[in-house]
Amino acid sequence: MAEKKKNTQESGPKTSYELVRRGEEAVLHFDCTDWTYIPSIEDNAKTMALAIEKLQEVKGATKIVFSQRRDYEYDYEQTVILLEIARLQTAFTAEKEFFSFSEKGAGNQLSGRIINDNYVRIQNLIFRTLREDPVGTYVELLRLMRKSHIILQKTVDKRIMAAHEKVVQILKSILDRLETTKIVQLAKPSLPGYHPGDRDIYKTIFAPLIKPDFMSTKLMSAYPKDAEEIANFTIDNDTEVTIFKVPDQVQYLYHVSPPEFRLDDDKYELLDQARTIMAEHKPEKSDFVDPQRMREVFYNVGFDLLAELCRYRNIVLSKNEHEKLTKILLRYTVGFGLLEVLLHDTQMQDISINAPQGNTPIFIVHGDYDECRTNIMPTYEEAESWATKLRLMSGRSLDEANPILDTELEFSFANVRVAAVVEPLSPNGLAFSFRRHRNRPWTLPLFIKYKMINPLAAGLISFLVDGTRTMLIAGTRSSGKSSFLSSVLIEIMRRYRIITIEDTLELPTKQMRKLGFNIQPLKVASALGGSHTSEMSAEDGIRSTLRLGDSALIVGEVRSAEAKSLYEAMRVGAAANVVAGTIHGDSPYGVFDRVVNDIGVPKTSFKATDILVIANPIRSADGLHKYRRVLSITEVRKDWKDDPHTEHGFVDLMKYNPKTDELEPTDALTNGESEILKDIAGNVKDFAGNWDVVWENIQLRARIKEAIVKASEKAKDNEMLEAEFVIACNDQFHRVYEAMSQDMNKNSPDDIFFEWKEWLNREMRKRKLE
Repeated sequence: MAEKKKNTQESGPKTSYELVRRGEEAVLHFDCTDWTYIPSIEDNAKTMALAIEKLQEVKGATKIVFSQRRDYEYDYEQTVILLEIARLQTAFTAEKEFFSFSEKGAGNQLSGRIINDNYVRIQNLIFRTLREDPVGTYVELLRLMRKSHIILQKTVDKRIMAAHEKVVQILKSILDRLETTKIVQLAKPSLPGYHPGDRDIYKTIFAPLIKPDFMSTKLMSAYPKDAEEIANFTIDNDTEVTIFKVPDQVQYLYHVSPPEFRLDDDKYELLDQARTIMAEHKPEKSDFVDPQRMREVFYNVGFDLLAELCRYRNIVLSKNEHEKLTKILLRYTVGFGLLEVLLHDTQMQDISINAPQGNTPIFIVHGDYDECRTNIMPTYEEAESWATKLRLMSGRSLDEANPILDTELEFSFANVRVAAVVEPLSPNGLAFSFRRHRNRPWTLPLFIKYKMINPLAAGLISFLVDGTRTMLIAGTRSSGKSSFLSSVLIEIMRRYRIITIEDTLELPTKQMRKLGFNIQPLKVASALGGSHTSEMSAEDGIRSTLRLGDSALIVGEVRSAEAKSLYEAMRVGAAANVVAGTIHGDSPYGVFDRVVNDIGVPKTSFKATDILVIANPIRSADGLHKYRRVLSITEVRKDWKDDPHTEHGFVDLMKYNPKTDELEPTDALTNGESEILKDIAGNVKDFAGNWDVVWENIQLRARIKEAIVKASEKAKDNEMLEAEFVIACNDQFHRVYEAMSQDMNKNSPDDIFFEWKEWLNREMRKRKLE
């Protein structure tokens, strides 16, 4: 709601302004379209003077926004700094008599002139210069004070002394009050060497959020004061990211400088006009059936539109500039704005956008820099736009009756899981959580590289997958459960069919299909959504898979009633193929407690679980860093009745040692005491009754995983850790093993590894030539 609207020409070009109230915010908004200079408080004295002048007239402002081709927004803290000066000047005006004097009785003509000259100077500083340059005013008044003190020390004329004492009295009163203001307190450390009129000092105090006209998101473009630069890198070819360590803060600042904030005015106007035209042709619900196709169509439309506008405005763009502007235009029409810029960072893990919008920055969790705040601040309009797009793309509700929406976004550069909440669940309005997944599947060698597991653990997991065991991967939020599950999928041989069941599509099924896997994803209703949906429940979805033939069954996340159906599938399908899923739990007993006591799966059914993989983040001693680690690989034995914890139903095969930062084998594994591994061996002719052969096979697989990682490091080729090459390595292992198992004289693990390693060396030479 606009409370006031006026025009003013008192402080420069014609300017309209209004006080706009939205909830708790009261924004003093200036339209500076006709200005010939940038409406920046820190750079321009006239802009500062206008802001202070209007703050004296308009009451209750909590923010100041100057709009030209960009919006320059000064937040509450910066507005309060100016408001202090506005109130002080108002108070000085009310006390104007304090600065006046009567020449009668002043002593003589000389002393009267002394007071008059100083009076005129003080009046000019207080009632004119103070608005334009508060710090300069303070410094000038200090100089007058020092000058008067010097004269007082040198003069013996009592009448002149009395005159200067009057001046000192006035100056001291003014300076005492100025020194209580935040602007003077903040400026004091920078005063040595300062000259009144120098605007650089204000750049250490004021830093607006800047938003071009075609955008809704605001961005703090200035670097933080006194911050230490930790790192600098580029994402998406043209977006600069700088990581800062900011004094008195435990979070790093993830400072983004996207290309849309570095354009000249002609390009800003071009994008603004193009966005206005495209806004008239909003995508329909049917367009969101295939979001990637929709983006391609709108990219082509935007490309042609910009070309037409360039011809009309006689603007010449290079091919690269044209493509860059089209990409920016796409982000701010059918896309998700600066969120897409953040998601281009391959180390981005989580993005949190808290309510209320427009007041708090975006927070992230980064693979290299942990929890960070960003210099990006979404607006209410932007949040509403995202919510609308999520509703259309998911086909799910987001309203008071269904205040949470759980869905996924798929870009060419990332897959993202999204949770959005609204009132009444979020009392301050819309809030979002975005979790970025790799646009390529994780692999066990990648997890070895990042030390989440070690080669022996990778070898054991590979053996268990080929042994068609049932497996739950458990952990807290952000522990890497889903990522680790995707690496388990890569270990399944492509000869077998895989069915995945998820309420939000996080597993890399499309990428796996392109890699030649026989995989069928099923999407079921969200456990967090409302009941008004045509989607099948997760419970019914799992039961339906039992009618789809022999398949490996992978459940994205076990949350509630579907666990009963999952255990039904485990009991039916454990001997045929892998059944696996993820679940929240921080220990084997924690998983048991959740499945049996919270969800209601019978204890006897829980015994269908063969293996529990517990993955949790561990923190550094200072609490500032965390690292993802698998903490245990545990088998679930079958000879307990009531409590697997007290009846030794949980047996760790590998356990994390914090001193060595390694997942280490237990005696149960090295001594061949694992009932699950014995059960696998009992179904394989070459393994039956011979633990040593089983252990050698696990170690052989471990050597192969380790060799892949070392070869990648040696060749400086990270692509060797990606799914395509890892699958080729797995396939070659099975081919070599099959071929050499027929040769009784040359089928030892060393022989098999040698033959496989020869193939690896040949592949490395090929890659080097390519």
